Amino acid sequence: MAIFLDQQVSQNASTSGAIAVPVSTTPTLFGTLGLNVSGAGANLRVHFTATVTVSGLVTVLTPITIDIFRVVGGVSTLIFSVTENLPVGTLILSQNVVTANGVDYQPPNDGFIVYQAFVSTPGVLAVFPTRVGPESFNAEAYSD
Repeated sequence: MAIFLDQQVSQNASTSGAIAVPVSTTPTLFGTLGLNVSGAGANLRVHFTATVTVSGLVTVLTPITIDIFRVVGGVSTLIFSVTENLPVGTLILSQNVVTANGVDYQPPNDGFIVYQAFVSTPGVLAVFPTRVGPESFNAEAYSD
């Protein structure tokens, strides 16, 4: 039976329209959190969800990437990456919610693990979409 260890939420923007930040080719931090896993038994695992909402006049294929990093002892390791292509529109402003769900199974355990969520668009675009909110990142730690 799973034992719940810790849960944290990093809420960058709670509502639609709360922010207006262009998505860039440089990964931009939108969520960071730390989990106390000092009481973990066997099979430590961390479940996470990251959500970013973007808006734009998408006339060409526009990829949005969410990267999740684990930071242990000051060392960042990419543990999850997902890229979703925004649907090509007809010059109508649209909003798209991009969500990533994943698990970090048996991460190194020094008692406290930091996770960070970044958003970017790979490649050069004529018009970059804008992050408009909501944006959130949450994680829960469990062990056996």
